[in-house]
Amino acid sequence: MRKYILNPETLLYEIKEVSLRSKLLKGLLLVAGSLALSVLYLWVFTSVFGMDLPKTALLKAEKARWDAKISLMNSRLDRYESNLDELQIRDDDIYRSIYGMNEIPMSVRTAGIGGVDRYSYLDGLESSNSLKNTLLRLDRITRMTYVQSKSFDEVAAVSRRAGDMVSCIPAVPPIIPDPSKYTLTSPFGYRSDPFTGNSKLHTGVDLAMKPGNPVYATGDGVVEAVAFDFFGYGNCVDIDHGFGYKTRYAHLDRMTVIEGMKVKRGDKIGESGQSGRASGPHLHYEVFYKGERVNPMNYFDLSMSKQEYIAMVESRNAEKDDTPQRRSFTVTRR
Repeated sequence: MRKYILNPETLLYEIKEVSLRSKLLKGLLLVAGSLALSVLYLWVFTSVFGMDLPKTALLKAEKARWDAKISLMNSRLDRYESNLDELQIRDDDIYRSIYGMNEIPMSVRTAGIGGVDRYSYLDGLESSNSLKNTLLRLDRITRMTYVQSKSFDEVAAVSRRAGDMVSCIPAVPPIIPDPSKYTLTSPFGYRSDPFTGNSKLHTGVDLAMKPGNPVYATGDGVVEAVAFDFFGYGNCVDIDHGFGYKTRYAHLDRMTVIEGMKVKRGDKIGESGQSGRASGPHLHYEVFYKGERVNPMNYFDLSMSKQEYIAMVESRNAEKDDTPQRRSFTVTRR
């Protein structure tokens, strides 16, 4: 590289050769100066004036937009969650209660789905991150909404056969209400145990009568169990009537139904006896509602007309006679 310098004596420009070392040194000084000026500029821009760099400003603006979207989403989730809570309360306290359906436990409503790595894509986010918390909340509400939807499907299925509810409720006595044939010896409630003398809750009603007295289903349902308990109920039949109701007929002499058999109100299910742990021949009758034993006297009236009851049984027998190839079962255990 050539450099022209003015000679003051001759007033002529003379050529002066510039060394490579000098060129490199000047270049390095120029780069160092530029870097120093850049650092100074950044320091003044950010520290003195408190302003963000263009890239930082863009990122902050983008973050602000996402924060606003997340905040709006959470506001909507607040409303959805409030509405879902109201639906859950209405479902448990009204709909499921009306049809005798058990409430859905909160552990089921909030149960997780998927595998252990379901949230692995959130591992890089801090626990306080609003995006992470919103995603987890959205997923939880989605799961609870699914459970509530399935619950409404169950309620709808039951409601479609709500007309059957009247015939399923155990609303008549389990025997023909003829006062000359039975005696109410022990009502529902606490009493002295006939074997131990200790005070104990009697979970049903005892109707003393001679062995062989017909015992009838008190409502439509399905025979859930036909069992024998030597130290307890003896020959025993349990019927599931649906809508939260079940009945039990104990200390029978004979049983004329089998498990899984569909029965209707007025169907004979056995005959009274003294099987199992019994101090005398009688029928022990229980009513369950939603898994709890309740007073059977709240569901039937022993003052019901004998003729009316017999007419119901005869009407049911006529229906069965019209059913082709009906099989009869008799089970006796002692």
